[in-house]
Amino acid sequence: MIRIIKPKLLLILITLFIYVTSCKDNTTTTSENDIATVSKAEEPQPKTKLSDDFKNYWYNGEAEITSYKLEQARYGEIREGQAVLVFVTEDFLPKEQVKANNYDETNTPILKFNATKNFNTGIYPYSIMESTFYPVANNQHALKITASVQEWCGQVYTQVNNRNQFEVRSHSYFQGEADETFNVEKTWTENELWTKLRIDPQSLPVGDLQIVPSLEFSRLHHKKLKAHNALASKTNDSYTLHYEDLNRTLKINFSPNFPFEILGWEETIVNGVGTNAETLTSKASKLKSIKSDYWNKKSNADLKLRDSLKLH
Repeated sequence: MIRIIKPKLLLILITLFIYVTSCKDNTTTTSENDIATVSKAEEPQPKTKLSDDFKNYWYNGEAEITSYKLEQARYGEIREGQAVLVFVTEDFLPKEQVKANNYDETNTPILKFNATKNFNTGIYPYSIMESTFYPVANNQHALKITASVQEWCGQVYTQVNNRNQFEVRSHSYFQGEADETFNVEKTWTENELWTKLRIDPQSLPVGDLQIVPSLEFSRLHHKKLKAHNALASKTNDSYTLHYEDLNRTLKINFSPNFPFEILGWEETIVNGVGTNAETLTSKASKLKSIKSDYWNKKSNADLKLRDSLKLH
């Protein structure tokens, strides 16, 4: 016997069929990789408008070189040494993340920050260098950060590339550190904040933040590179970061007037707890600052420029 379906019931069944099949055909599935890419993407921020003073100072074909008297804590003692900060504008290749040899409109204009420290621990010397490549647009994280430490026992090197995440490559002569490759979620980095300060101190972040400590600190103290809770505060002429879980405080002193020169810094670290706690403070104070196209000053006749920087 053939059962006749009533028109009203037939209409309901047809409508239900169309709804189910249309939903099935048009639903787009988002993969875990797609979700990860979206969540890790850097939120675009407004660009900082560069003043005429900025352009005249930083785009005149010279770098700013500043020397400092250094008092560096290492192995429980304060060591005397010298530090040099070099700031210079460059064109940067965003894909390869290296300096561009030629101008192209697709290049990223950056303010490069090279920081060096040299001091002795007893008979043997330490040499430290960090490089930060930060867009002058001041609207995203550093594109690349590197650090190397050399001393007579060996050397270590770390590189961070800003892509979907911070891609970290690390090499060390210490057991348990050897060769590592890993990712870190994007957040503020201590290295980039020095350069951000030179562009616009008012743009420095304050409050409770997640910050990746400097590559130098992480290497010297054998800390895994990752973000830590930090309290950031700012006055008219200083910027301070306090990492509670690291027992570490960094204070950067700068001129409140353009070009916002870095006058010095203090880094205080507490090792141990209670009566066994030891507090040591590394300090740097400005000696001399010059503007120079130093890459063209490589003859013996140019050695006198080191005297002008009070470097010996």
